[in-house]
Amino acid sequence: MDEPATTDALPGAPTLAKSLRARHVAMISIGGIIGGGLFVNSMVAIANIGPAVVVSYLLTGAIVFLVMRMIGEMAMAYPDTGAFTEFARIGLGNLAGFTSGWLYWYFWVVVVAFEAIVGARIMAQWLPPEIPPWVTAAVLTVLLTGSNLLSTRSYGEFEFWFSSIKVVAIIVFIVIGCAYIFGWNPTGQSTLGNLVSYDGFAPMGWSPVLVGVVSLIFTLVGAEIATVAAAEAREGQKVIANLTTTLVFRILVFYVLSIAVIVAVVPWTEIAAQSKIQVMSPFTMALDKVGIPGAVMAMDIIVLVAVLSCLNSGIYVASRVMFTLASKGDAPRSIVKLDKRGVPARAILVAAVLSLVCVVMDAFLKDWFSFLLNASGALMLFIYMTIVAAHLVLRKRIPPEKLQLKTWFYPWSGIIAFAAMGAVLVAMAFKEGSRNELIASTACLLVFVAGYFIFRHRRTT
Repeated sequence: MDEPATTDALPGAPTLAKSLRARHVAMISIGGIIGGGLFVNSMVAIANIGPAVVVSYLLTGAIVFLVMRMIGEMAMAYPDTGAFTEFARIGLGNLAGFTSGWLYWYFWVVVVAFEAIVGARIMAQWLPPEIPPWVTAAVLTVLLTGSNLLSTRSYGEFEFWFSSIKVVAIIVFIVIGCAYIFGWNPTGQSTLGNLVSYDGFAPMGWSPVLVGVVSLIFTLVGAEIATVAAAEAREGQKVIANLTTTLVFRILVFYVLSIAVIVAVVPWTEIAAQSKIQVMSPFTMALDKVGIPGAVMAMDIIVLVAVLSCLNSGIYVASRVMFTLASKGDAPRSIVKLDKRGVPARAILVAAVLSLVCVVMDAFLKDWFSFLLNASGALMLFIYMTIVAAHLVLRKRIPPEKLQLKTWFYPWSGIIAFAAMGAVLVAMAFKEGSRNELIASTACLLVFVAGYFIFRHRRTT
């Protein structure tokens, strides 16, 4: 039988210092969400769906919004739990907690490597050609590992300004784009017709709009970092719990509005044609269409900042999740040791070193890294579905006085969110490009499930 699940850390396990403020937590979460997925990968989504991609983003945002509300409710009822993946342990047992925690950790280790590689490709245009991109990616990873090894407060401040640049850039982009759309252009006419003038609003039909959620849901991953950072936040649990829903709303506005501006400024057919030649930021195409001087250089710099910010947040969250796992006995006990600044340096270094291994694999063992990247494809869906299931169980146990932040329409909201994510997995199984990702992700899940029984056996004997 599974061991009794508990929120308690092992005897003698240290606790992280409360040195972050709510503004740091908010920007750390934004740093994890707004990365290459919005600025670069959105080009592929627009090419495959057309202007109706806006609807895909809305549907995706609705699913993530419901999940974040459930996480917020559980964070209020079970304060000082650590990583949000621990709610799976409380509701469903140690197997669920172990598996969710390690899957989440693995996801971010791979994301860190991916963002470092994207950053290196951007910087290649400014560096001597003899410098291999993997060397640049490794240097970026090392530099931001150093940022994480500073005091947590210094890291939070660093990430605050990193993410602020991204937010300001998106807001400025939306303002400039809207001005162009509503007549501030050479013709003096509205360009809203671009939404329907090229074979309609949904030129590929409505099926791709639904299937598009498969890829888009991974671009909105990151809002849950707020609950991971909550362990080091000074503010009360309610402030952090509220962030899990308000953050998603803010990010959804950024995503939906910015993508809507892009497809209203640039005909989606031009974006689709460009995607076959060269993957570039559709933001760059929109600014070029508006006629902003130096748009390409400006967007390259902003995308680089976004990528580095996401890389920075990735190292942070991976290290804190491993620290939480170690404090619960699901990782080597030595990981819980803090340095003199109160930072889990060992957990940071483990995540950084493995991300560096992935960077090197991309250069010399590309097929292996592609497998690792594909294996992360559906992991967040597995984790979110586990969290939703845990919430459906825990809601019945939470005393009424602890329900200070309620999930709307319980239990139907959980049932709908779970079914929607299940439908996405089914769509992945039938979609040629996503089937391999689902198979690799399932294999990864089974490896960690097997790892639980091996680790538990060694621990108990």
